[in-house]
Amino acid sequence: MDPRSVDAIPARAAPHGTRSEIASNRRFYDALWSASHVVSPQRFNTWPLLSALAASATARLEIGPGLHPRLPIEGTHFVDISEPALSRLKARAGLTTLGEITALPFPDRSFDLVCAFDIVEHVEDDRQAFRELARVARDGAAVVFSVPLYPERWSAFDALVGHVRRYDPDDLQAILGEHSFVLEQSAAFGMQPRSRWLLDFAVWGLTQRPVQAMRCYNTLLLPLGLLLHRRLACAPGLIDVTKVDEILLVCRRGARRGLVLGVA
Repeated sequence: MDPRSVDAIPARAAPHGTRSEIASNRRFYDALWSASHVVSPQRFNTWPLLSALAASATARLEIGPGLHPRLPIEGTHFVDISEPALSRLKARAGLTTLGEITALPFPDRSFDLVCAFDIVEHVEDDRQAFRELARVARDGAAVVFSVPLYPERWSAFDALVGHVRRYDPDDLQAILGEHSFVLEQSAAFGMQPRSRWLLDFAVWGLTQRPVQAMRCYNTLLLPLGLLLHRRLACAPGLIDVTKVDEILLVCRRGARRGLVLGVA
């Protein structure tokens, strides 16, 4: 199936995040992406994993990529709240749609591969976000996403970038079961600095000197982070998350009940 054949028709009615939540996230990321350029997905440590999954996926979706897409750009559907990001992905043959994870503009069972990195923690109604991920994924589709862990590690940086929550590992596993996601692999993830001093400095810069801070991020911190990024070390099931700040999960969408009888 050609990915361009997925019709961008309205999804079933779904509650969105609050207006203030969406507006706050959009303002932050519009400003960030307006001062940025597209980073090739091959430069991220997710590329070996995702390129292999993409090779066997006839229709692909990545939600909220900004200008840091992890899937191959050409022929992949991208949904984001930021028009500046989408316009640049479209220029590289991405299939772009302005939208939100709580109301994905695609029919049921549209995709073989669905990705959402650092997204669901930004959404007030995260159960609706997971329902939408499950809805647009075909039975057996790979669903790959990442989230920050441990509510007690909440910081000013979380608030600044628009996080609504961090996840307790046990609660996260319960959410997977609720939405028929079977966990296959997981790995420590993320480029957030571990130093509290660096996080506090990032918060100060983005609030007090946003233009200079974003220029520094794009020209210095991001290239350095990509250079020093460790290989993504996936392991079966759930890894030991005791010292993990953010986790990547590779899941499969379980079969829907009633398929034998032709009932979705």
